[in-house]
Amino acid sequence: MSFNLNLYALAGTLALLTACGSKGGDAAQKDAPADGKAAAPAAPANPNQLSVSPAQEKAAGITFGSFERQNMTTEVQANGSVEVPPQNRVSITAVQGGYVQTVLVLPGEHVAAGAPVATLRSPEYLTLQQNYLQSKAKVRFLAEDLERQRILDVEDVGAKRKLQMARADYATEQAMLRATAAQLRLLGISVAHLDATGQLVTSVPLTSPISGYVKVVNINPGQYVGPQDVLVEVLNRDDLHLELKVFEKDVAQVKVGQKILFKIQNANRDEELTARVFLVGKAFDDNARTVRVHAHLEPERRDLLPGQFVAARIQTAGARVRTLPEAALIQAGELSYIFRRVGQDSGRTVFRRVRVRAAPPQHGDVAVTVLDPLPDTTQLVRKGAYFLDAELRKGEGGD
Repeated sequence: MSFNLNLYALAGTLALLTACGSKGGDAAQKDAPADGKAAAPAAPANPNQLSVSPAQEKAAGITFGSFERQNMTTEVQANGSVEVPPQNRVSITAVQGGYVQTVLVLPGEHVAAGAPVATLRSPEYLTLQQNYLQSKAKVRFLAEDLERQRILDVEDVGAKRKLQMARADYATEQAMLRATAAQLRLLGISVAHLDATGQLVTSVPLTSPISGYVKVVNINPGQYVGPQDVLVEVLNRDDLHLELKVFEKDVAQVKVGQKILFKIQNANRDEELTARVFLVGKAFDDNARTVRVHAHLEPERRDLLPGQFVAARIQTAGARVRTLPEAALIQAGELSYIFRRVGQDSGRTVFRRVRVRAAPPQHGDVAVTVLDPLPDTTQLVRKGAYFLDAELRKGEGGD
């Protein structure tokens, strides 16, 4: 009897399950589309809005804040080098050709103003000194002869023509003596010593007119050099400055007094240095169509070397504008997007995407112009915008 009751119960259960399955199948067939494809999800009510759970918000590291007002500048990019003024760069040459006797300096060595860097010798130096001494003796003779002619003229014994000739000869020889003395001084030969002793020197020194560091030595002992040859170059680094090349399209923005941020292209240096424009060129380089801009270092630096390449940014203008960190913006072509917090919905935070125009970043911050009115106190996403953008694209059917 018990066995029959169990059979009846099992049969009833199977019948009930069959009926439910039949209803469910009918309902599924009724809801399924005619072409057999799955139905597309419903489009969101606002394509620029999404919501995330507290767990997602924490995992994405989303932080909130508002706009910051900063003085942001526009910049002109320029390349150039560290240079010295022309008066701090000296090319030492021989006033008169000769043979190199000694070389007294090496590249990189410091020399004082007036210090010798080399000595030259030549028979012409001896000839010039000989001419000076002979001319000096002749001037003395002509002076005495002129005095005799004056006395004779006073006594009305001598002819006027002889007095005039004596005056002309004396003046001519004096001019010759002064010119020869000037040549000796240019060579570096002491005229006073030659007058006092009468001794001829066989070699002359080449001296540096400024103090500084020897850049180049182009000579060696025994070499013949002429006036056109550059023998030694000396640089004085007391007035280092920047010489930048600014392209034609940017030169109108560059003014005297603007600040410059620059870096030395050196693997061991990542320091950003400062300078200030003091001169803007008034003519273009015909080949590159650039204008030379000169800038003083602020403060002065003695550890830089002339000729070092620099990459510079000239601060051309400034204004107090709204800014956000780079992490708060999503780049999308000409426009960018930021996210603002709208409120809460069933425990989830609701965000809305907002269009903005973004300027080039400066030191991690970006000046933004909001295309729709938005108060400064609006709660914005300052970090985690990329996560929200990815979630929003999922809702749009993106990757």
